[in-house]
Order: sequence, then structure tokens, then C-alpha cells
Amino acid sequence: MKESKLSVFEKVGFGAGDMSINVMIAALFYFMSYFYTDVFGLKPIDMGIMFLVARMTDAISDPLMGMITDRFKYKRGRFRPYFLYLAIPYGVSMVLLFTTPDLDYAGKLIWAYATYLFATLMFTGVAIPYISYIGVLTSDPKERLSANGYRMFFAKLANVAIVSSVPVLAGMWGKGDSGLGYQLAMAFMSGVGILLLLFCYFSTHERVEHQVTKLSVGAQFRGLLRNDQWLILAAACILGTLAYSIRGSVALYYAKYYLGVSDAVAGSFLSAGIAASIFSMVASTWFTKRWCKLKLFRWSQVAVGFISVLMFFVVKPGDVWMAFGLYIILSFVVDLHAPIFWSAIAEAVDYGHVKDGSRVSGLSFGGISFAQKAGAGLAGFAGGMLLDLFQYQPNQEQTSFTLTGLALMLTVIPGVIHSLMGWLMFKYRITNSFYRTMIDSKTVDIDQAGQPLSSNQPQPSVDVKVS
Repeated sequence: MKESKLSVFEKVGFGAGDMSINVMIAALFYFMSYFYTDVFGLKPIDMGIMFLVARMTDAISDPLMGMITDRFKYKRGRFRPYFLYLAIPYGVSMVLLFTTPDLDYAGKLIWAYATYLFATLMFTGVAIPYISYIGVLTSDPKERLSANGYRMFFAKLANVAIVSSVPVLAGMWGKGDSGLGYQLAMAFMSGVGILLLLFCYFSTHERVEHQVTKLSVGAQFRGLLRNDQWLILAAACILGTLAYSIRGSVALYYAKYYLGVSDAVAGSFLSAGIAASIFSMVASTWFTKRWCKLKLFRWSQVAVGFISVLMFFVVKPGDVWMAFGLYIILSFVVDLHAPIFWSAIAEAVDYGHVKDGSRVSGLSFGGISFAQKAGAGLAGFAGGMLLDLFQYQPNQEQTSFTLTGLALMLTVIPGVIHSLMGWLMFKYRITNSFYRTMIDSKTVDIDQAGQPLSSNQPQPSVDVKVS
């Protein structure tokens, strides 16, 4: 297997792409629920149903986008051109998403569905080529892990920028009109997102070309379902995103109502957690150079469950400093797995190629994107249902029952799901040594130690050309 080293500049450019994508991700995770209930004026149950409907659309659009990237290659690459062609529509969709029209409730609901579906389609158009991009940037697993470390670091920077500045800008620019304030603040952030996506396009290039196996759609789906390691990653993605999204969507409610702080301090609470995640990206890259990446993935997520339960019982309403401290620790441990997960997808695609003899790349990455959105959609639906169950009332003093519910949504409920993801990853086995041996021996038959066995039988090769 040939290896390709990436310059620091190209890794920064790759990370800029995720910064752009995280303008929308941060908005969806941290502000969307709050915006829809407290600013736009949707009922929590209607919001939850809309999130679920949008994920049904993704069930078609995500795999379709993956197959499009497999089928078509342009002069400047297979994935990279989408960053150029869709940058402006992607940015416009975010502005529309945070626009509050002067309509009755039914009209607002229609507008919310239309703009949310349009935004998720534009997100699909840039996100699936982006998450597939690492597979053609380099063929070296360590370089992939390093590039994903940069990627996650810059993604978290985007999260900090969005969470810390959007509420402040919305208050300044809205001048008492929250709807206008959020629209203007997100218009500014969308403009930055467009520039970052264009920077990613101009600063990186595709140097690895995989032979795409010509298969029917049905054959691709069957091949994907035979890839047991990809299935584990997809399930882990759903669980992880479900937990992450539930906690992220309720964090602003928790800070504002459970801790009783101002909007500015609530923004600082969210930003503190994201800042901890940034340090987590750096720490994860350092840890994986010295210890097994899968052990770090597994045990960090199991630990999240214990920290979450501790936070629920220790932090009482109004206990701001204790909440800040434990939330920072929780956020740090949660994201130790992130660079590992995103570098593992390309390796699982190669695993499926060696195992089956057919390369299902676009559908694999499209499927992971759908898994991520499915987790977010389930979280949005569950979040709406839970807010309704716990009798949340926008812009009012909450009952003790509601406050307990908000605390559960931030801690115990997502914590249990993270632990389940950690235990699930004990079934995943593609370590760095496994991957190298698999590519060299071109087999996935394993010995008692879990390593690929050499084989004298003809095996499909992983056809990789490095330019």
C-alpha cells in the first residue's frame, strides 16, 4: 500500500471544509430547537414530527448522493467540485432556515417544513462529498487520523464561534426583534461558511483514485449489508449522534432554566463545553499515537455514562459553577472518539472491498451521513416529545418536574446511549495493524488474536492509485 503525506496547509484546508459544514451542524444541534419553540413559535410536538419527516427524506437523498459521487467524476475530481458548485446554495439555505415570516401558525409550519427540507438537502450535497473526501486525500491510515484530528479541531472552533456569537449578535442586530436578529446573525455566519468551503476547494486536491466497481443499486445495498464492520460504524453513528443531539439541543434550555442564568452566560456554558471538545480533539490525536485507538473509543464512551449520572445527582438547580465544571469534563470525554470514528469509515470501505471483491464507496459514505442524520432526526423527535412530556412552557418559569426533565435530557438519557455505543464498539476490530495486514494479505479471515490471516487463495485487490 502506497502512502501519501499531507502538508499542514492541506490539513488546514481540509479542516476549513468541516468548519463550513459545522456552521449548519452547530445551528441544528444548539439553536434549532430553541429557535423553533421560543422564537419562531412552533409547538414542541410539531417540531419533533417535522424533524422525523425530514429524516425520511434523507433516507432517499443521502444514499442517492453517495451513488452520484460514485458514478460521476469531473475534471477536478470526484468529490471536490461539489464544494465549489454548492457553496452559495448551501449558504442561502441557512439564511432561509432562520427566517421568521409574518404568517399565521399554519403558514409558519409550511415555511418551516420547506426551508428545513431545503437546508438538509443542501447539507447533503456538500456533506457527503466532504466525508468521502478523506478516502482520496491520502491512503495512509495515520495521515487520515491526523487530517481528521485537524478536521474535528476546526469543526469545534466553528461550534464555539457559532454558540458564543450568534445569541449576542442576534440581540445586537435584532434590537428587540429576536426573529430578525437570528436571521441577520446566521446570514453573517453563512457568508463565512461559504468562504470556508471555497477555501477547502482551492487548498486541497484528490491524490488517490479508487477503482469504482460498476454495480446495480440493489447489488450495492447487498454488498454494504454484508460489510459487518461498516454496519457497526453505522449503528454507532446513530447512537452517538442521538445522544450528542439530545444533549446539545437541551443545553441552552438547561442553562437558562435549570441554572437560571442570563442568555450571555448560557452561551458561555455551551461554549465552555465546545472548548473542552477542542482540547479533546488534540488529546485524542496524542493518545492514539501511543495507545490503541479502539480502546480509547470504547472506554471513553462507557465513561461518559458514569460522568453523566454523576452530574445529574451532584448538580442542583442554580449550581452554576459545579455545572460548568462537570459539563466541561463531560464534553472533553465525549469527543475523544470523534477523530477515530471519522477515519474508520474509509478503512471499513476498504475492508468491504477486500471481503467482497466489490467497492461500495459512495453508498458507504452516504449511508454514514444518513445514519448521522437519522440519529439527529430521532433526537429531534425525541427531544420534542420529551419537552412535551416534561411540560415545558416557552419563556416562562418552569416547574420542578420540568427542571428535572431538562436535567435528565442533558445527562442521564444521552449518557446511557453513549455507553451503549461504547459497548457496541467492542465488536469492531479494524485497528491500524489489522488494516495494514488486511491490505498486505488481501484477506479478512482472522486468527485467534483477531488479525487477518495470510492466504494463498486468489483474493480481490484494493486498487489504489496515488498521484
